Amino acid sequence: MVGLILALWAGVAGAATQTLSSGWRFRLDPHSPATQTHPEAAGWRAAQVPGSVQTDLLTAGVIVDPFQRGNEAALQWIGLADWQYQLPLAIDAATLRHDHVDLVFDGLDTFADVSLNGQPLLAADNMFRRWRVPVKDVLHAGSNTLQVTLHSPIARIQPWLLKQPHALPGEFDSAFGDEPKGRQTANYVRKANYQYGWDWGPRYVTEGIWQPVHLESWDELRLADFHVAQQHVDAQAAQLLAQFDLRADHAGEAGLRVTWTAPDGSQRSTTLATSLTAGDNHVELPLRIEHPQRWWPVGYGEPNLYRFHAEVVVAGKVIASAERDTGLRSVELRRQRDRWGRSFAFVINGVPVFAKGANLIPLDSFPERVTGSRLQQILQSARDANMNMLRVWGGGYYQSDAFYALADRLGLMIWQDFMFGGAIPPYDAAFRENTRIEATEQVIRLRDHPSIVLWCGNNEVQTGWESWPDRKQFAEAIGPVERARVEQGMRTLFGETLRDVVQRHAPDVPYWASSPGTDFDGPANVPDDGDMHVWDVWAGSAPIEDYLKTTPRFQSEYGLQSFPALATLRSFAAPSDLSPESPVMRAHQKFDGGNGNQRLLSYIRKYYGEPKDFASFVYLSQVMQAEGIELAADHLRSARPQSMGSLYWQLNDVWPGASWSSVDYFGRWKALQFHARRFYAPLRVAPIRRGGRTEVFLVSDRTAPLDARLRLRVMDMDGRLLHERVEPVRLPASSSTRVAELNDAALLQTADPRRSFAVFELVGQGRTLSRHLLYFEPALALQLPDPGLHAELAEDHQGTVLRIRAKRLAREVWVDFGSLDAQLSDNAFDLLPGEQVELRVAGTADIASLRNALRVHSLVDATAHAASAQESARP
Repeated sequence: MVGLILALWAGVAGAATQTLSSGWRFRLDPHSPATQTHPEAAGWRAAQVPGSVQTDLLTAGVIVDPFQRGNEAALQWIGLADWQYQLPLAIDAATLRHDHVDLVFDGLDTFADVSLNGQPLLAADNMFRRWRVPVKDVLHAGSNTLQVTLHSPIARIQPWLLKQPHALPGEFDSAFGDEPKGRQTANYVRKANYQYGWDWGPRYVTEGIWQPVHLESWDELRLADFHVAQQHVDAQAAQLLAQFDLRADHAGEAGLRVTWTAPDGSQRSTTLATSLTAGDNHVELPLRIEHPQRWWPVGYGEPNLYRFHAEVVVAGKVIASAERDTGLRSVELRRQRDRWGRSFAFVINGVPVFAKGANLIPLDSFPERVTGSRLQQILQSARDANMNMLRVWGGGYYQSDAFYALADRLGLMIWQDFMFGGAIPPYDAAFRENTRIEATEQVIRLRDHPSIVLWCGNNEVQTGWESWPDRKQFAEAIGPVERARVEQGMRTLFGETLRDVVQRHAPDVPYWASSPGTDFDGPANVPDDGDMHVWDVWAGSAPIEDYLKTTPRFQSEYGLQSFPALATLRSFAAPSDLSPESPVMRAHQKFDGGNGNQRLLSYIRKYYGEPKDFASFVYLSQVMQAEGIELAADHLRSARPQSMGSLYWQLNDVWPGASWSSVDYFGRWKALQFHARRFYAPLRVAPIRRGGRTEVFLVSDRTAPLDARLRLRVMDMDGRLLHERVEPVRLPASSSTRVAELNDAALLQTADPRRSFAVFELVGQGRTLSRHLLYFEPALALQLPDPGLHAELAEDHQGTVLRIRAKRLAREVWVDFGSLDAQLSDNAFDLLPGEQVELRVAGTADIASLRNALRVHSLVDATAHAASAQESARP
């Protein structure tokens, strides 16, 4: 994984930064009881830094693949043991001649004792912090020994917790018996919560040196941080402050120089002479840029970036330098009283933006396995699906610099949670101070990324405390005095401490105390104020149509599960495992202890019928997810400006298995991701049907008005046109316009609702800008014909093309090439009778292999057509 923290200091002449990434070895701590049961891990073996014990054991061949079949249970001992990492460190005399030699750990996971040549250096206790220790006096020329002892966070905390009168409510109890029910240690540890297990991922409590390690040697002065603060940015000018944080050994004169390169390549620079005092110095250099080329989210303009190069000059020599790429923009979280309550809208450069996107969880159970190409793939997938925002959820970890740099360049806005995933945090001052330091370091590290448009204190802490049954029971049990302490602790941490960090160090970015919430202005998770997580559907087993019952000001979570592609399932499962209730499929279904597959099947049966086999179950799970989330997203977008955001749960996966993701662990797009590209498109026709009446909305995210035509056709499934009408329409900029309300009788006239459908098309600029097919019955009750699909692959000057034609209506056409490396330009679409589409096929597979693997099917192929099932679905 790309390093968590970017080292800014470029060094004094003759200084050096040595990355300590090779030569490490690891073993079970000899004092750990696990040496008796796992002697195979007791000897020294080669280690990877950055890395974790689990991946080092896997590389060494000591353990089986953690993601294969049901291996998770047998590997829990790793996170319950203590481990040692050791590095023989060769130091030359030149290094020791420097005034300062610092050992820097960008991240230790999590309880770690560090010693050098047998002398203790530090005791780390926070996965999200950076640790810098002066070591010149401990080092000697020649061979030195650096040792890191990592302690199991469970074993470290549990003895203390078991003695307490109560344990604060956590998230998910361990399924493996290593923690008593209701006595979770994760609340008390500043570590990625998801590694203790979540309802979409496994329990792998990692330990390791998870971020890079450096030895930094320097003389006289160190540039600790360089930041371009944005005091005011508008179309006329950007008023900035170049801020230098310098550590100087002696008082003296220095020159500061900042050179900036605009997106168009033009350059300017400015200088400042200053006097430094011995110790810490904070120096500011005002900058003004006329008519700045501002950073815009995707769809609103270019994500322009400026490069700022800073130099510190002493006696005519550049002794330290740093660079920052940043975009100039203004950010406002607009909360105004209106007829629906109080708004929640992101305003970038004065323009209200409807946020379209998803929630992002960590990309792997083991962060060191996340490569730059995987970051690129998932962020590009978001942009390719017309998303403009991702919420970095609070139960994982702060992402790498490379992640935010990619978001900057792609124009993706980032809602950034602090790392609190829903558990109730301790209220003691020491825990709060540890968190404050963590937050300060992370905000300082990330504050120059224009993509970050919100810092949020936590995920679901407030709403959980107010409404979840276990929290309510706990609050009653502990009594009013202790309850007041817990509540005040949450308000202090999220309402004051973290807010103060953001206001001090990144005042140009808004802060929000809790998601969902009202910034402690009232109860959390209400539709008329703040943001809302909507989980009646799925978690509450409510019908999908219930998405239409609530219109939040900003819907920051909602979701439906699905299975990943068969190729992904086969990556961890044997052929005998391929059934919904097999032990392996239940082990890779984390919702409700594996019972989520029954929840999934209940939704499939309700809307589509009985899957005819396991492959059909997988396909129908994706269809149900895609069509359900599409209904919710269309509703939210159609309700603009009452609603100003749709972030579904979730974009990605940490491992292969059933989840709410739209892109699976291997980067394969599910049906939902293809649907998202359509329902998040800048122009959208959204017919929303309820109670036998259909309201038609035209949604535009464009910043200029558009004149077009709305075409309505009602057809039967064989292709006979029943009636048609076309009318001119105007789409105002950045708006949703209700253009019609039609009842079923007016649309169908005498047509059979089980054999007919409506086609709504927005037509303009010589093409179809948006199309939406509306059905009058659930899929279960439709009399879908055999579509007569015909598919052929060919090659042209642009590569490989797949042509698909349907004789009759084909609903939810799905093209599959199995495990081949083949990416399609579109999938999961409806074809009208007689219609043909051309899809581009990218990837490394040759056309002969593609032809052999090609499978094309539609909704009619997936269910067992029992007459009784169809009859029961009729009104």
